[in-house]
Amino acid sequence: MIELDGEPAGPEALASLALTNYGHFTTLLVENGRVRGLDLHLERLIRDCRTLFDAALDPDRVRKLARRAAPKNGRATVRVTVFDPALNLGNIAADARPGILVTSRPAPDKPPGPLRVRSVVHRRDLPEVKSVGLCPTLRLRRQAQRAGCDDVLFTGPDGEILEGGTWNIGLVRDGEVVWPGGEVLAGTTRQLLRRATDGPTELVGLADLDSVEAVFATNAAVGVRPVTGIDDREFPAAHPSVTRLAEIYQALPGSPL
Repeated sequence: MIELDGEPAGPEALASLALTNYGHFTTLLVENGRVRGLDLHLERLIRDCRTLFDAALDPDRVRKLARRAAPKNGRATVRVTVFDPALNLGNIAADARPGILVTSRPAPDKPPGPLRVRSVVHRRDLPEVKSVGLCPTLRLRRQAQRAGCDDVLFTGPDGEILEGGTWNIGLVRDGEVVWPGGEVLAGTTRQLLRRATDGPTELVGLADLDSVEAVFATNAAVGVRPVTGIDDREFPAAHPSVTRLAEIYQALPGSPL
């Protein structure tokens, strides 16, 4: 399903998104009509719309349009993309009237396996915004996968750990969950787990991984996922603290979409 403002998305609108590639999005995991962290997803959309378009976004309208794409029963991944089909490279400064593009696909029944990643020095432009401009991220992911890894981990110039390509990273040290700081997109799953566990946020570098017991990735589509390798460092695929986090996340109640 691909709808723009509640109507089938036409080729002109989709061409505008592809050619201009200016907008933002969030991805919802909808389970039996409910979404974990729905308030955080809506806050993200409202905030990013103001940042990119200097325009307001009606959260009730977002929910109404997203409900059209979500099955009443079962699981689906619903992406909400906000962009203005009338904007292009020549008139990008014009007043914007952002539209809401909703797409959906079946969500996998089984969780994906552990991740092995390689680090690369990279900071996303406007890291606080979940932008549709994914070319730099996907280029680095492609390079990592062609080198035998699953994904890429962004670091600062001094080795400070930031975030994954489309996920946040968490560490377990001395039995305590630590969330790397820095300029990153604080994902909805990370925020929900911090609400539930109150883990600290601090700057952590690649050199500090020698004292880390376990590593995990978080995002809305998969929840909590073990990371078993960063560059040449190995970590366990199963760890009590990571298992507990995954259980906490799965137990969090969703809000009706």
